[in-house]
Amino acid sequence: MKKLLLATAVAALSVSAANAAPTIYGKAFVGMDYVDIDDEWSNKNEDSVQINSYSSRLGFKGSEAITANTDVIYQYEVGINIDGNEGDDNNIAFKSRDTFLGFKNDSYGELRFGRNTSVVDYVNNVVTSGSGFWDNLGSNQLNENENGYNMTDSGRRDNSVVWMAPKYNNLPLDVALMYKANESLDDSTVDADAGFAASAMYDAGTGITFGAAYDNDVNLDGDLLRATAAVDLSKYMAAPVTVGAMYQVADFDDSDKMGARGSEKEKGLVVSAKMGLNNFAKPAAVYIQYNNTDNLLGFSDADSDQIVVGGEYNYKPNMIAHVWAGQNSADLGGSDYDLLAIGGGLEYKF
Repeated sequence: MKKLLLATAVAALSVSAANAAPTIYGKAFVGMDYVDIDDEWSNKNEDSVQINSYSSRLGFKGSEAITANTDVIYQYEVGINIDGNEGDDNNIAFKSRDTFLGFKNDSYGELRFGRNTSVVDYVNNVVTSGSGFWDNLGSNQLNENENGYNMTDSGRRDNSVVWMAPKYNNLPLDVALMYKANESLDDSTVDADAGFAASAMYDAGTGITFGAAYDNDVNLDGDLLRATAAVDLSKYMAAPVTVGAMYQVADFDDSDKMGARGSEKEKGLVVSAKMGLNNFAKPAAVYIQYNNTDNLLGFSDADSDQIVVGGEYNYKPNMIAHVWAGQNSADLGGSDYDLLAIGGGLEYKF
């Protein structure tokens, strides 16, 4: 009897320790690019060959039960610049990514407190998600820009809370809400307003997904509305192709500060297609994506177009080779901007 009790106690301690131990994970993604920029806005005409680190990261995450239905969840994640382009003396730099402490309950969903990705990004289901030099959106700031001009993107926000709703009657709908706190006691502080955002993604497993999101003072000083859709055509015909589209409207509150040029709503469109290739020893695919943005940052005379093609080859599920080529062109109120980037890289996940 004593041996049985001892074995039970040891097993219980082992389970407790296993639950408390964090999972270590990460990604290393390094590429080489030829980049050519012709920017009349900043009087820059240069080209170079670059070694770049793309969303490389290291993280720790885990959970531990505090009741029968509730777990404490945690995550600490940092970005790593493997190429050493940031930080003192070109050392590897660490940049905060999603880092939070929270709770997960079977009946009430999940709460995350800390630095969180905006829930607007939860509906970003256009099919050629960011890889290498080119991502789905990029940056749209109207200054010297080495990654192109595109519609307003979502990002990570400090001092935020995210709630992920539990499934209701197995409805294939994922709902999330976000609150970004205003911790400033100075009303004159720029972009100090508290904000909120909401998103909903519908996926019934039929190969068709729909998403919608709304943002007020989270990713911009104003309102943002995003709608997305994607269709996996292989579910309906003998074609290993997935197509996707995103449409977004951003209304900036600070248009009065910009004058008449900054009084328009920014409108962005992304369309993309990805096709699997069956004549390779390993899984492979090619893709194409087009981005169009009118009225960048609300300026009526600033527009951009971007076209990207690329491919990927999966040596293993966690080891992927990438190639890409893209062109981003913008008219910045009479000043032309052109960016060409061609490259490739290796992505390793662990």
